[in-house]
Amino acid sequence: MASDDLDREVWSEARELVASAAALVRELVEEGVGGFERLADAVPPAQNTQRTPSAPVPPTPRPRATPPFAARPTRPVEPNPLAVRASGGLAPTLESVRAELGDCRRCGLCEGRQQIVFGDGNPRAEILFVGEGPGEQEDRTGLPFVGRAGELLTQMIEKGMGIRRADVYICNIVKCRPPGNRNPLPPEVSACRPFLDGQITAVAPKVIVTLGKPAASLLLDREIPITRLRGTWHEYRGIPLMPTLHPAFVLRQYTPENRRAVWQDLKAALERARA
Repeated sequence: MASDDLDREVWSEARELVASAAALVRELVEEGVGGFERLADAVPPAQNTQRTPSAPVPPTPRPRATPPFAARPTRPVEPNPLAVRASGGLAPTLESVRAELGDCRRCGLCEGRQQIVFGDGNPRAEILFVGEGPGEQEDRTGLPFVGRAGELLTQMIEKGMGIRRADVYICNIVKCRPPGNRNPLPPEVSACRPFLDGQITAVAPKVIVTLGKPAASLLLDREIPITRLRGTWHEYRGIPLMPTLHPAFVLRQYTPENRRAVWQDLKAALERARA
C-alpha cells in the first residue's frame, strides 16, 4: 500500500473514532452524566517472597442488574390546592391560577427576572406543550417560546402539524428565567409545580407534549435519557404524554435524524389528540 493511501486510511479511521467519541459524550451529557469515579491506583507487582497459603475466598454474588426503564412504584399524587377548588368542586381557570401565582416570590428566581412568563395559547387546547423555563427573549416579552427555539417550535406546530400556534397551549415548568438559562434547580421547580399542575388541570388537554429532558423528567417522576425515551407514550394524571426533543437541542444538533424524530413525535401527538 502506498504511503499516501496509508495516511488517508489512518486519518479516516481517526476521524471516525473522534466522531464516535463526540457522539458518546453528547449522549452522556444529555443523560446527565457529570463524571466517573476515578479507578484506584494500580497495585504494585508482588515481590518474590514466600507467603503462607490462605484459604480461598468465595466470590461475592453480584447484584442483579436493573434493566433500563424498569417500572417503578407510582408515587401517590399529592393534593394540589389549585387542582380542584373547594367552591363547588370546580376546576380552576387559567385566570384563577395566574391570580394565585400573583407577583410570585416563592423562590430565588424572582430576584433576576424582568417579568413572570406564565403561559400562552388556547385555554381549551387539545395539545399542551411543556418546556423547561423562559429564556432572555421570553423574560423580556412575558411570552413563552419566542426566541430562536420558539420560532422553531412555531414552525413545527404550524408547518409540521398544520395547526395554528394559537390553537395549542404552551408553558414551562418554571415561570421565571433561570440565570444564564441554566436548568431550574429542584427548589425552584417545587415552588412552581402547583401552578404547572393548575395550568394542566385548567386546560385539560387531550395530549401533553414535553419538550426536553427537564420537563419529561418532572412529569414522569424520574430522570430520563430523552434521546432514548422520546417517541414513546406515557401518562400524567390520566393524560397521554409524549416526550420529544427540545427545539433548542434540535437547533444545536440540526440533523435530519433529529428533525425527523420530532416530526414523528408531533404527528403521533396530533393523531392521538384527534382520535
